[in-house]
Amino acid sequence: MPFNTEADAGVAERDEWPYSPAVGVGPLRFGKTVDEVVEAAEMLGQSGVSECSPGPAIFSPTWKIEVHRRGVAPSAPAVTAYVSQAVGLFCVAADAVPQVAHDGLTLVGRDLSELERDAIAYAETVDGHFRYTPEGYAGPDDPGVVMRGQRVGHVLRSRPLFMVTRDGAYTEWDSLPHEEYRNGQFHA
Repeated sequence: MPFNTEADAGVAERDEWPYSPAVGVGPLRFGKTVDEVVEAAEMLGQSGVSECSPGPAIFSPTWKIEVHRRGVAPSAPAVTAYVSQAVGLFCVAADAVPQVAHDGLTLVGRDLSELERDAIAYAETVDGHFRYTPEGYAGPDDPGVVMRGQRVGHVLRSRPLFMVTRDGAYTEWDSLPHEEYRNGQFHA
C-alpha cells in the first residue's frame, strides 16, 4: 500500500484521532459491526467494504473496510479497518490520515529512524519503555500497537496497526489480518 504523499506534505491538515488502548481509535471502537464502522468512518471519507481472503480456520469470516479521504484524488486508503464476524472491529491500520499519537508520540507516517529516536527519547523522559517489532521498528510499549513500515520512495514510513486480540488468538501479533502480510512477509 503506498503512503499518501499528498497528506504527508500537509501534516497540519490531518485530522487528529485519539487512541485509547482496548477501546478504539478516533470514532472507530473495537467490537463494532461492519455497518457501525462504516457509519463512524463517514467523517473521514468514503468507505468500501470487501471480504478478506480466508485466513487460518480458527478465525471467523473477516471484512476489510477501506476509507478514502474525502476530496482527495484517487489514492491509497487513509484508514483500513478489519472486522471479524465473531468479535467485531479488531484492527485499525492508519496510513496517512488521520494522525494518531500515543501519549504525545506521533505514530502515523513518520520516518522510522526518526520515530525510533523519538520513542527512545520519550521513554527516557518518562522513565518508561518502548519496544521493537520483529522487523526492527521501534514504537510504544503497548500490546495494542503493532508498528509496521511501508516504503515511500527510499524512506520507510510508519504505519501503525491499532488492535485488540481477535477470536481464537492469544495476542495481537497472532491476530494480524491476513491482508497485512505479503508473500509471508510484513508490508515493507
